[in-house]
Amino acid sequence: MEALTTKMEIEIWSDVMCPFCYIGKRRFESALAQFPGRGDVHVTWKSFQLAPDMVTDPSRNIHQYLADHKGISVEEARELNDYVTEMAAEVGLVYNFDRSVVANSFHAHCFLHFAKMQGKQEEAEEALFRAYFTDGLNIDDYPTLIQLGTSIGLDAGELKPALQNGLFAEDVKKDLYEARQVGVKGVPFFLFDEKYAIQGAQDSSVFRETFEKAYSGWLKETAGINREVADGPSCAPGETCQ
Repeated sequence: MEALTTKMEIEIWSDVMCPFCYIGKRRFESALAQFPGRGDVHVTWKSFQLAPDMVTDPSRNIHQYLADHKGISVEEARELNDYVTEMAAEVGLVYNFDRSVVANSFHAHCFLHFAKMQGKQEEAEEALFRAYFTDGLNIDDYPTLIQLGTSIGLDAGELKPALQNGLFAEDVKKDLYEARQVGVKGVPFFLFDEKYAIQGAQDSSVFRETFEKAYSGWLKETAGINREVADGPSCAPGETCQ
């Protein structure tokens, strides 16, 4: 039997504090679960910062922050957050904006890169989204990140110095640079096989269509190359089989 040595790559640029990124993650996952070729898909999460200059302030209300950021009233900001909360509920997510902590996401992205090195990036991404939107935790707080890490099986003794010493800061910056090169203007941003892109928390049907289109092209490009073959008794054209 033949087995592909490579998989179709899907890169997702996302920010932990982006409400549509969590919703987009669920819609993407729903489409992937229904996709027949999901075994040939590899997903990589990429860092993106919506507010790189944000100053972490646990005492600040997220509604007030949004109001100041957009130049609207606090009541209007609350209505926007209520709308997104309803959208999140449609895909089974619970958003508690009244508990959300205004926090810079850079260290959270460093945490994600550490988790990626340990083969736990997907679990880390989910844990951070839940921490920010549901549990009201400070994602810029080292003890909180270490606690999240241990909850998904990461070694706290390795994670703590990695965060404190900024070991993955350059990896985050590389993702941010790549986002500019690819042309990411907003997140979530999904890039299929470096050829097809989806921006925003699109409906699952859009993801399914893009899966099929990208996968079809990927199969044609990889047909007959980069394959691992397990040898056994066989017959070849023009030979006598005995």
